[in-house]
Amino acid sequence: MRSSNPVFSREGSFTREPGYAGFGTTAQAGGQYGNPYAGTQYAQPQGQGPLTDEQLYQMYNGPSAGPAATGRMTLDDVVARTAMTLLTLVVAGAVAWFVLPFENFGFAIASSLVAMVVGLVISFKRSVSPPLILTYAALQGFAMGAISHAFNTMLNGIVIQAVLGTAAVFAAMLFAYKSGRIRVTARYQRIGIAIAMGFVLLMLVNVIAMAFGADMGLRSGPLGIVVGLVGIGLGAFFLSLDFASIEEAIAQGAPQRESWRAAFGLTLSLVWIYMEMLRLIAILRGDD
Repeated sequence: MRSSNPVFSREGSFTREPGYAGFGTTAQAGGQYGNPYAGTQYAQPQGQGPLTDEQLYQMYNGPSAGPAATGRMTLDDVVARTAMTLLTLVVAGAVAWFVLPFENFGFAIASSLVAMVVGLVISFKRSVSPPLILTYAALQGFAMGAISHAFNTMLNGIVIQAVLGTAAVFAAMLFAYKSGRIRVTARYQRIGIAIAMGFVLLMLVNVIAMAFGADMGLRSGPLGIVVGLVGIGLGAFFLSLDFASIEEAIAQGAPQRESWRAAFGLTLSLVWIYMEMLRLIAILRGDD
């Protein structure tokens, strides 16, 4: 099943790398009925005859090549890269929180726009670039830190509430996915992506309307609560796509470097959920 997640669907992503024992066609390795070890680390040098019984015995009893030896992506790789990306985001957010003046959002807006451009480059780039991913995390973290500081100044404690809410959504989606309560099927993906496209288009229309002084009420009142819940639901949907894509990549023996792409996808989803959670809590606490 090919993923519909744009971060994971680049051509050439999550494919097996040739050269490992047990992969590749026999015709490529040593003829249709040739030496099954030809083209692998156990290949017999040309002209030296077949492998001896002793050599075959040593190969059979030797240790199997693990993910580290074959360079394949593992769940530990994804966890480690995601932790590095989120740590970069949090550190940049802390810098913005303590350094950027509350009244000045110019740097935060600029950082957010540049982060969006970098994110698009990463999404459509065929090869994985860890420096670009960490750069995106730093820029996005800086913008989120400034925005979070502003919200927390107006509504004390809202940031902690949003972080806990985001963690709860992540844990719930992970449990639902691993337990089989959510199955990422083609129909599930089509419906979710269609809703997501409509949501993004509606938000763009709202931003344009606000620029001309009109208020559609999408970020306040009862309608704002509904929009916030839909936004969080879409973030949870993106997480399910991330989980499915990571599971598929590991099963297919994707290269280890693809764990950075997985970390980027998870970071995007968590940032989406956090921002929607922050707005929703702000609406619910508007009368405090």
